[in-house]
Amino acid sequence: MTTAFWPTLEHWSVAIPRDTDHVRLAALADTGFVGLRDAPFEVPESEYLALEYMDWKSGGDTNFAPIATMDGELDCRGFWSAEQEHADKDAVFTSNADLCPTLRDYVRAVGANFGRVRVIKLEPQDHDTALRSFHRDDNNRFNPEGDGWVVRSWVELTDNPDSYMLLMDMDADGLPDPATERRVPLHRGARFVVDTQRLWHVVVHNGDAPRYALITSFESGPALERFIEAERA
Repeated sequence: MTTAFWPTLEHWSVAIPRDTDHVRLAALADTGFVGLRDAPFEVPESEYLALEYMDWKSGGDTNFAPIATMDGELDCRGFWSAEQEHADKDAVFTSNADLCPTLRDYVRAVGANFGRVRVIKLEPQDHDTALRSFHRDDNNRFNPEGDGWVVRSWVELTDNPDSYMLLMDMDADGLPDPATERRVPLHRGARFVVDTQRLWHVVVHNGDAPRYALITSFESGPALERFIEAERA
């Protein structure tokens, strides 16, 4: 792979914990990724275009519309703060949730404990530009060991079949391992679950208009396992 950027041991993602005593999903044990069948429902454009978005950068030139947060306020930050240690679960729906009932009801129907729920708006970015934002997520900060490991789910809302989520597992040093590269196509309705604390990830968006997707943090456990088994591709 030829690129102007590649993470080093000084990258902040390397320090994120990998080996903990949390309950993990069997479906993600081998690769950290599982694909689901395409969404069996339509999401009207009005449900994501009319949301209140915030200027929050993650993985490129992005804006986020918070649908569920720690306290129901419109906030893109992680649930934790200097004043309160809160795991990324037990979320409360925001005012945006009333504007996107299809998305809100989908999250509820999974049946698992959910944390941050957001719609991402990502501007186009090519492979080299995207790689500059390659990272792992700190999903389980303050999540008590013994509880379910927090992972993330995607539902693609716009049709970008030439764009893809770039995933790589870690090597022994915690850096991306190119031998494990996977590219997940992002056509409308694509759904998948990723252990984003384990896998390096970023989206390469080759379109000419913004890409929109629903991102939900879910706690691993029997409810999420049943959902995945029922919906996996």
